[in-house]
Amino acid sequence: MIVKYSLLVFSFVASLIVTSVTFPSLVETETDSEIQQILTTQAACWNRGDIDGFMETYWKSEDLTFSGGGKTTRGWQATLDRYKKSYPKEKMGQLMFDGLEITSLSSESALVLGFWHLQMPTAEKGKTELKEGNFSLVLKKFDGDWKIIHDHSSTDDSNKKEKASASDTGSQKTQAIQENEGSK
Repeated sequence: MIVKYSLLVFSFVASLIVTSVTFPSLVETETDSEIQQILTTQAACWNRGDIDGFMETYWKSEDLTFSGGGKTTRGWQATLDRYKKSYPKEKMGQLMFDGLEITSLSSESALVLGFWHLQMPTAEKGKTELKEGNFSLVLKKFDGDWKIIHDHSSTDDSNKKEKASASDTGSQKTQAIQENEGSK
């Protein structure tokens, strides 16, 4: 009788442990999938020049915040206006996200870290330039739908600095050669 009771208690405790260990991973997987879908939707809207569709993934509230370029924009409409001013349809280019790290903060909030890459047309016909950087998003679930409530995006200027540094080095070499030839 004691053995049967012990086995029953052991089985019950073991099932609780298994359930508590596996259930959070199922929730995270569903959350990951839902949030990845939001970013896929954002990129698709951006790539077809649809800023309004892109902005549907953001919380339509005056409490939405977007930080970038050393400034914070407050409010959904102000964020939409900022995007439209900075990226006219013909200059939007092709957007891609990668390196996503999704962390569930609760069943209704999440933090997303990642990288963005934007291939944009330049003034020179047929040429493009690559802008890229990283971002952090805070998302919250409202009535079953995830919305971005804060976006902090930064541009990685290290490529520009490396190019400028290489250009400066080249200019210095050219100047040194010219000075050397002038002294002959």
